[in-house]
Amino acid sequence: MMPIWMEIVVGVLLVLSSLFALIGALGLLRMKDFFQRMHPPALASTLGAWCVALASIIYFSVLKSGPVLHGWLIPILLSITVPVTTVLLARTALFRKRMAGDDVPAEVSSRR
Repeated sequence: MMPIWMEIVVGVLLVLSSLFALIGALGLLRMKDFFQRMHPPALASTLGAWCVALASIIYFSVLKSGPVLHGWLIPILLSITVPVTTVLLARTALFRKRMAGDDVPAEVSSRR
């Protein structure tokens, strides 16, 4: 049996996760171009995943009467992969805009 205060904490974390998902979806709708649309879903989905993972860790740790740490694997992997994916998508979009002849910032040269 789980204490009621622990169920409330888990429930609040799950509701927060859904609110982050909603905020990310609204950010997708409101932003005008691709570069602005990248940030809300990336940030919101990462925060939402952290909330769900934390709720899962708390819930199963209380049920098993001991720490359940394998739940940390998901948010850690998301924290690594989401920024990398976001940068790759941004670079691809910028490359496509350059190839189309759109007015975009010049390429930064790493040579000195």
